[in-house]
Amino acid sequence: MKISSQKNIKTLLITVIILIVLNIAGTFVFHRFDLTKDKRYTLSPTSLSIIKQVHNPLSIKIYMQGDLPAEFKRLEQETQQLLEEFQAYNKNIVFEFVNPLENEDESMDMVKELYRKGLTPINITVDDKGKQSQAMVFPWAIAVYNNKEVNIPLLKNQMGASTTQKVIGSVQHLEYSIADALNKITKEKQKKVAIIRGNGEMKEIFMAKFLMQIRESYHIGPFTLDSVAKNPIGTLDALQKYDLAIIAKPTEAFTDGEKQVLDQFIINGGKTLWLVDQVNAEMDSLYNQSGATLAYPRDLNLNDMFFKYGFRINPDLVKDEQGSPIKLATGEQGSATQYQDFIWKFAPQVKPESRHPIVKNLGGIKFDFANPIDTLKNSIKKTVLLQSSPYSKKIGTPAEINLNIVTEEASPKDYINKGNIPLSVLLEGDFHSMYENRVLPFEQKTFQTKGKTTKMIVISDGDLVRNQLDKNLTPVELGYDQRSGNLYDNKDFLMNCVNYLLDDTGLINIRSKDLNLPLLDKEKVYQEYTITQFITIGLPILILLVFGLVFTFLRKRKYSK
Repeated sequence: MKISSQKNIKTLLITVIILIVLNIAGTFVFHRFDLTKDKRYTLSPTSLSIIKQVHNPLSIKIYMQGDLPAEFKRLEQETQQLLEEFQAYNKNIVFEFVNPLENEDESMDMVKELYRKGLTPINITVDDKGKQSQAMVFPWAIAVYNNKEVNIPLLKNQMGASTTQKVIGSVQHLEYSIADALNKITKEKQKKVAIIRGNGEMKEIFMAKFLMQIRESYHIGPFTLDSVAKNPIGTLDALQKYDLAIIAKPTEAFTDGEKQVLDQFIINGGKTLWLVDQVNAEMDSLYNQSGATLAYPRDLNLNDMFFKYGFRINPDLVKDEQGSPIKLATGEQGSATQYQDFIWKFAPQVKPESRHPIVKNLGGIKFDFANPIDTLKNSIKKTVLLQSSPYSKKIGTPAEINLNIVTEEASPKDYINKGNIPLSVLLEGDFHSMYENRVLPFEQKTFQTKGKTTKMIVISDGDLVRNQLDKNLTPVELGYDQRSGNLYDNKDFLMNCVNYLLDDTGLINIRSKDLNLPLLDKEKVYQEYTITQFITIGLPILILLVFGLVFTFLRKRKYSK
C-alpha cells in the first residue's frame, strides 16, 4: 500500500513539473493552431506586419449584435473569431460588440450618430419557415487609434446576390477589411499620387469618392501640365517627386512637350493609371427629345505614345449584350410617368474572369461607352484585367447612338468571333521612350531612352472613376447607379489598381484569399424540419440517456458482487 502511494505521489509530481515547464515554455514560444481546411483563421504575413504597427491601444466597436438572422449571426461569429486572432498577436487591440437597437430610448440617437459617420444600415427580409419579416442590420465596425477613426465595412454588397451569398463573400473579405482599416490608421503616409490636370480632365467633384479613398492611404495632389510650355524641365522634376500619376478622362489633346514630361516620368520608374476615352459620347446627351446623340472619335494626340508602349485604344464603342440595367419612361398612366427596366448595351457590366489579384473575387464592374484595347507585340508583359462578354462587338464611329437600341433583338450568331474585347490591361516591364530616335520637343540633358522597370494600367473608359451626384449635388458612393439602384465594384477595382501600382500588393493578396464557407440549405431544412430537430437536439439527448443507463447498469452489476 505504501509503495502504491509513493508511486502516485511521484506520478503527480512529474505531472505538475511537466505542466510548469510547458507553461514557462508557452510564455516564450507563441503558436496558434488552425485546424480549418482552408486555413480561414491563419493570418497572412501582411496582416501580421500591420498588427506589429499597433504600439498603442486600438479599440474596435462592432455594431452587429442582438437578435440577428442566421446568416448575419454567422458573420458576427466569424468577425469575432477573426478579431480574436488579431488580438492574440497584439494585446493592444481590443474590441467589443454593440447592439445599436438594444435600448429603445437611446437607439434613435445612436442610429443618427451612425448615419452621420457614414454607417448606413441595411434592411433585410428574414424568412423563417415561410414567414417573412423585416430587420435592420448595421454591418459596420469603427476602429479608433491615436485619435484617428476609420469605418470598417463588414458586409460586401454583391449586386444580384442573395443574403447568404453576400455573407459568404463578406466572410471572405473580413481579413482584408480589418487589416486595411488598421493599416490606414496606424501607418504613416509615404507615397505620393499626382492627379494630372490641364487637359480637360474630369472635375474633382465627379471623382471625389475615389480621391477620398486614395487620401486615406497616400498623399495626393493636383498636378497641372500647363507649366510645361514655360518650364518643361522644372515641371518634369516636380512630377518625378510623385510615385503615381492618374490621368482621368482627358478631353483636350496633349502637346508634344507634355507627352515628353509624362514619357520621362514613366521611363524613370513612375507608375501611371490611364482612364482614357477615345470616343466622345456622354450618357447625359441622350436624354433629349430625340433620345439620340452622335458619338465621334476624340483626338488626344496620345496614339504614338501608346503604340510605343505596346497598346492601342481604338476609337470604337463596345456594344455588349451583358449590359447594365437602365430605367426609361415608357408612357403615362393617369398623371404618373411609367418607367420600365431595360438593358443598356453601351454600358458593359463586366464580371472579371482573370485570376490576377487586382480583379480576383470582385463583382460586376460598370463601364459607360467603353473602347476596345489592342495589345501589340513588344518586350512588355501584358495582362488583360477586364474584358467584355462573349456576346459583344465593336461599333465604329462616328455613329448615332439611340435609346431605341434597348428594344433591339439580337442572336448569338451576331457575335461569333467578336466578343471578349479587352477593356483594361496591365503592362509591366522596361518601357522604351516614345522619343527614342526622334527629335525631342524640348532639350533635356537627363533624357533616357530606356529606364527602370515600372508598370501602368490602362482603362478604356474615363467614366469608370465617375461618382454620381444626388439632388443636393453631393457625391454618392463610387459605383452606385442612382437610376437602377445597383452598386458595382468600380471602387474596389480602382483601389486595387492603385495599391498594385504602388507595390502595396499584400492587401490585394488578402482580398483574393479563397475560403470554403459551408452553410445550411434552408429549403432542405424546411422540408425535413422535424428530422433535423431530432438529429440536432433529440439524438444527442438520446445518446446521453442510453449512455447513462448503460453506465448505471454496469456500475450496479460491478459493485453488487
